[in-house]
Amino acid sequence: MRRRKTTYPPAKTAKGGAVRGEARTGDPGRTVSIDLTAMTGRTEIALGARVEIASGLYAGEVATVESLAGGVIPAVVVRTAGGRTRRVRAVDLVPFDDRARARDAEAS
Repeated sequence: MRRRKTTYPPAKTAKGGAVRGEARTGDPGRTVSIDLTAMTGRTEIALGARVEIASGLYAGEVATVESLAGGVIPAVVVRTAGGRTRRVRAVDLVPFDDRARARDAEAS
């Protein structure tokens, strides 16, 4: 005697196919644009430059750039004024200007 083929009900998550005559289009709300200029990093940050860390664990600290690493997310190794080294995204660094800080301190 032959065994009958087992049949399973359709999955509850199964979706119907496309309706005939209707072209499938991408959802315009899900489009993505990639900024390719972000890979270049900041041009004003160079080896030995003094920078201020804008966000993260050492936010607000002044540091010196020790090395630069390019890539999809450019990173910089900095040594803080306290002597600690840290890898920071180049986007999170702001060039530090000692003279501007001194002028602001004198004005207030």
